[in-house]
Amino acid sequence: MRVYLVVIDESEEAHNALRFAARRAADTEGAVHLLALVPKQAFNAFGGVQATIEEEARDRAEVIASSAAGELMSESGLMPQIAVRMGDSKAVIDEYLREHPEVAALVLGAAAEGNPGPLVTHFSAQAGALPCPLFIVPGGLSEDEIDRLS
Repeated sequence: MRVYLVVIDESEEAHNALRFAARRAADTEGAVHLLALVPKQAFNAFGGVQATIEEEARDRAEVIASSAAGELMSESGLMPQIAVRMGDSKAVIDEYLREHPEVAALVLGAAAEGNPGPLVTHFSAQAGALPCPLFIVPGGLSEDEIDRLS
């Protein structure tokens, strides 16, 4: 079974990547994994405050991932696997790919204008060393164009 990994957040780029991955998974009888990232918070001298901030960030990431999963389920009938992880986004994605050799492709969305985004920039530079293909969905594509291409 082909598994498409999408890094999910509230951005339009993530929405486009999810749409592309969902269509590919449906066409190939595959699955989608959603990875919501929680950035490690800067050191705070007051541990209780830092723990609360981290917990709120994790809760927000879980809500975003659950919302995306509901959208995916209603549009394609696919129920994704959801993971919420804390840490440096690039390291977390690398670790997830090592832990999940079933992932057939990492699907990222690029910004429509300007810099494509930090994850696209990083992983496109590292594409030759990835354990799976990297799909980059251009940010300027409409939903109809994404559907046609996927």
